[in-house]
Amino acid sequence: MDGVDHVFERMVHDHQDRLYALGYALTGNRHDAEEIAQDTFLRAYRALVRYPPERVRDLKQRAWLHRIAVNVARNRFRGAGPRHLELNGSEQDSAPGPESRALDRLELDGVASALACLPDRYREAVVLRFVQDLSYAEAAEVLGQPIGTVKSNVHRGLMLLRGENHERVAG
Repeated sequence: MDGVDHVFERMVHDHQDRLYALGYALTGNRHDAEEIAQDTFLRAYRALVRYPPERVRDLKQRAWLHRIAVNVARNRFRGAGPRHLELNGSEQDSAPGPESRALDRLELDGVASALACLPDRYREAVVLRFVQDLSYAEAAEVLGQPIGTVKSNVHRGLMLLRGENHERVAG
Protein backbone atom coordinates (compact mmCIF):
# COMPACT_ATOMS: atom_id res chain seq x y z
CA MET A 1 0.00 0.00 0.00
CA ASP A 2 2.92 2.37 0.65
CA GLY A 3 3.85 2.21 -3.04
CA VAL A 4 0.32 3.18 -4.01
CA ASP A 5 0.29 6.00 -1.48
CA HIS A 6 3.54 7.38 -2.91
CA VAL A 7 2.25 7.12 -6.49
CA PHE A 8 -1.01 8.75 -5.48
CA GLU A 9 0.70 11.59 -3.61
CA ARG A 10 2.86 12.31 -6.67
CA MET A 11 -0.22 12.05 -8.92
CA VAL A 12 -2.09 14.66 -6.88
CA HIS A 13 0.92 16.96 -6.86
CA ASP A 14 1.44 16.65 -10.62
CA HIS A 15 -2.18 16.87 -11.77
CA GLN A 16 -4.27 18.82 -9.22
CA ASP A 17 -4.07 22.19 -10.99
CA ARG A 18 -4.81 20.70 -14.39
CA LEU A 19 -7.84 18.77 -13.09
CA TYR A 20 -9.18 21.85 -11.33
CA ALA A 21 -8.78 23.81 -14.58
CA LEU A 22 -10.59 21.05 -16.48
CA GLY A 23 -13.46 21.08 -13.99
CA TYR A 24 -13.66 24.86 -14.19
CA ALA A 25 -13.63 24.85 -17.98
CA LEU A 26 -16.41 22.25 -18.05
CA THR A 27 -18.60 23.92 -15.43
CA GLY A 28 -17.64 27.59 -15.25
CA ASN A 29 -17.89 27.37 -11.46
CA ARG A 30 -14.99 27.26 -8.98
CA HIS A 31 -16.88 25.30 -6.32
CA ASP A 32 -17.92 22.62 -8.82
CA ALA A 33 -14.38 22.50 -10.21
CA GLU A 34 -12.98 21.84 -6.73
CA GLU A 35 -15.50 19.08 -6.12
CA ILE A 36 -14.82 17.49 -9.50
CA ALA A 37 -11.06 17.47 -8.82
CA GLN A 38 -11.55 16.03 -5.31
CA ASP A 39 -13.97 13.36 -6.50
CA THR A 40 -11.61 12.48 -9.36
CA PHE A 41 -8.74 11.88 -6.96
CA LEU A 42 -10.96 9.91 -4.57
CA ARG A 43 -12.05 7.61 -7.40
CA ALA A 44 -8.48 7.34 -8.68
CA TYR A 45 -7.18 6.30 -5.26
CA ARG A 46 -9.91 3.70 -4.83
CA ALA A 47 -8.98 2.24 -8.22
CA LEU A 48 -5.23 2.34 -7.59
CA VAL A 49 -5.42 0.28 -4.41
CA ARG A 50 -7.16 -2.48 -6.40
CA TYR A 51 -4.73 -2.45 -9.35
CA PRO A 52 -1.76 -4.80 -9.53
CA PRO A 53 1.61 -3.01 -9.26
CA GLU A 54 2.46 -3.43 -12.95
CA ARG A 55 -0.79 -1.75 -13.98
CA VAL A 56 -0.11 1.16 -11.63
CA ARG A 57 3.42 1.46 -13.04
CA ASP A 58 2.26 1.43 -16.69
CA LEU A 59 -0.71 3.76 -16.17
CA LYS A 60 -0.97 6.79 -18.44
CA GLN A 61 -1.91 9.07 -15.56
CA ARG A 62 -2.82 12.21 -17.51
CA ALA A 63 -5.33 10.58 -19.84
CA TRP A 64 -6.66 8.28 -17.10
CA LEU A 65 -7.31 11.14 -14.66
CA HIS A 66 -8.87 13.31 -17.37
CA ARG A 67 -11.22 10.47 -18.27
CA ILE A 68 -12.27 10.08 -14.65
CA ALA A 69 -12.79 13.85 -14.32
CA VAL A 70 -14.92 14.07 -17.47
CA ASN A 71 -17.05 11.18 -16.21
CA VAL A 72 -17.39 12.82 -12.79
CA ALA A 73 -18.52 16.05 -14.45
CA ARG A 74 -20.97 14.17 -16.68
CA ASN A 75 -22.47 12.32 -13.73
CA ARG A 76 -22.66 15.47 -11.65
CA PHE A 77 -24.60 17.42 -14.25
CA ARG A 78 -26.59 14.66 -15.92
CA GLY A 79 -30.01 16.10 -16.65
CA ALA A 80 -29.13 19.47 -15.11
CA GLY A 81 -30.21 22.67 -16.77
CA PRO A 82 -27.90 25.52 -17.71
CA ARG A 83 -24.87 25.80 -15.47
CA HIS A 84 -24.30 28.65 -13.05
CA LEU A 85 -21.30 30.67 -14.17
CA GLU A 86 -19.28 32.93 -11.93
CA LEU A 87 -18.90 36.40 -13.33
CA ASN A 88 -15.87 37.57 -11.40
CA GLY A 89 -13.33 36.36 -13.99
CA SER A 90 -9.78 35.39 -13.21
CA GLU A 91 -7.11 36.80 -10.95
CA GLN A 92 -6.30 40.43 -11.50
CA ASP A 93 -3.00 41.57 -12.94
CA SER A 94 -1.45 44.68 -11.40
CA ALA A 95 -0.04 46.04 -14.69
CA PRO A 96 -3.17 46.99 -16.68
CA GLY A 97 -5.59 49.62 -15.48
CA PRO A 98 -9.05 48.86 -14.06
CA GLU A 99 -10.77 49.34 -17.42
CA SER A 100 -8.47 46.85 -19.10
CA ARG A 101 -8.93 44.31 -16.29
CA ALA A 102 -12.71 44.70 -16.47
CA LEU A 103 -12.68 44.13 -20.23
CA ASP A 104 -10.43 41.08 -19.82
CA ARG A 105 -12.78 39.63 -17.19
CA LEU A 106 -15.78 40.23 -19.43
CA GLU A 107 -14.02 38.48 -22.29
CA LEU A 108 -13.12 35.48 -20.09
CA ASP A 109 -16.65 35.35 -18.74
CA GLY A 110 -17.96 35.44 -22.29
CA VAL A 111 -15.79 32.50 -23.29
CA ALA A 112 -16.82 30.55 -20.18
CA SER A 113 -20.48 31.31 -20.88
CA ALA A 114 -20.17 30.30 -24.52
CA LEU A 115 -18.44 27.04 -23.56
CA ALA A 116 -21.10 26.28 -20.96
CA CYS A 117 -23.82 26.66 -23.59
CA LEU A 118 -22.29 24.12 -25.96
CA PRO A 119 -23.76 20.61 -25.99
CA ASP A 120 -21.71 18.32 -23.73
CA ARG A 121 -20.05 16.36 -26.55
CA TYR A 122 -18.72 19.54 -28.16
CA ARG A 123 -17.78 21.31 -24.91
CA GLU A 124 -15.83 18.30 -23.61
CA ALA A 125 -13.91 17.90 -26.88
CA VAL A 126 -13.09 21.62 -27.21
CA VAL A 127 -12.03 21.93 -23.56
CA LEU A 128 -9.79 18.87 -23.68
CA ARG A 129 -8.18 19.93 -26.96
CA PHE A 130 -7.75 23.68 -26.45
CA VAL A 131 -8.08 24.42 -22.73
CA GLN A 132 -6.28 21.32 -21.45
CA ASP A 133 -4.03 21.15 -24.53
CA LEU A 134 -4.44 17.41 -25.03
CA SER A 135 -3.69 15.95 -28.44
CA TYR A 136 -6.62 14.61 -30.43
CA ALA A 137 -5.41 11.09 -29.60
CA GLU A 138 -5.31 11.86 -25.86
CA ALA A 139 -8.74 13.50 -25.98
CA ALA A 140 -10.10 10.45 -27.84
CA GLU A 141 -8.68 8.19 -25.12
CA VAL A 142 -10.16 10.36 -22.36
CA LEU A 143 -13.59 10.45 -23.99
CA GLY A 144 -13.52 6.81 -25.09
CA GLN A 145 -14.28 7.84 -28.67
CA PRO A 146 -12.62 7.36 -32.04
CA ILE A 147 -10.20 10.14 -32.94
CA GLY A 148 -12.36 11.12 -35.94
CA THR A 149 -15.35 11.69 -33.68
CA VAL A 150 -13.29 13.92 -31.41
CA LYS A 151 -11.98 15.93 -34.37
CA SER A 152 -15.52 16.32 -35.68
CA ASN A 153 -16.85 17.39 -32.26
CA VAL A 154 -14.03 19.91 -31.83
CA HIS A 155 -14.71 21.33 -35.28
CA ARG A 156 -18.45 21.56 -34.67
CA GLY A 157 -17.93 23.06 -31.22
CA LEU A 158 -15.64 25.74 -32.64
CA MET A 159 -18.19 26.49 -35.35
CA LEU A 160 -20.86 26.99 -32.70
CA LEU A 161 -18.56 29.21 -30.65
CA ARG A 162 -17.93 31.33 -33.74
CA GLY A 163 -21.65 31.48 -34.46
CA GLU A 164 -21.32 29.64 -37.79
CA ASN A 165 -23.98 27.33 -39.22
CA HIS A 166 -26.02 26.81 -36.05
CA GLU A 167 -28.74 24.88 -37.85
CA ARG A 168 -26.34 22.45 -39.49
CA VAL A 169 -24.25 21.81 -36.36
CA ALA A 170 -26.81 21.76 -33.58
CA GLY A 171 -28.07 18.26 -34.38
